[in-house]
Amino acid sequence: MERRHFLQSLALPVMGLPVLGALKFNALNDVLDQIASYRGTTEALVTNEELWFRVQQAFTVDRSLINLNNGGVSPSPGIVQEAMKRHLDFSNTAPVYTMWQILEPQRETVRASIARMQGVDPEEIALTRNASESLQILQQGFDLKAGDEVLTTTQDY
Repeated sequence: MERRHFLQSLALPVMGLPVLGALKFNALNDVLDQIASYRGTTEALVTNEELWFRVQQAFTVDRSLINLNNGGVSPSPGIVQEAMKRHLDFSNTAPVYTMWQILEPQRETVRASIARMQGVDPEEIALTRNASESLQILQQGFDLKAGDEVLTTTQDY
């Protein structure tokens, strides 16, 4: 599907919605693997309409709306939503026990795994709640002195 036909696709017949729903949760890893292993030109990748349609279908957003604010409210793919629901259900079975006895001890294992994947020391990885918190930690870490200047844009919150 070409991007210029995206708005037209919002008007798909209701009987087609179950098929699209099934696509949303299918093969996200295959899509990510295809992108990661792609060896062609950037132009060919970004114009691969079939691939980007599959990426689009991984998300469960309301297709009758167009989200132009992905900065603070970027949606998660359906597979991520399902994992979050499973983990929330697990956490709510015995909150104190699951949080402090199971989940908290796993933070360092997760941090070490991320560091290994990125080829860095675990001390270089910080687990934060979101991108805004990460940016604020970074900004507050600058040791500014009187007379220092900060250049910024109007593009941040």
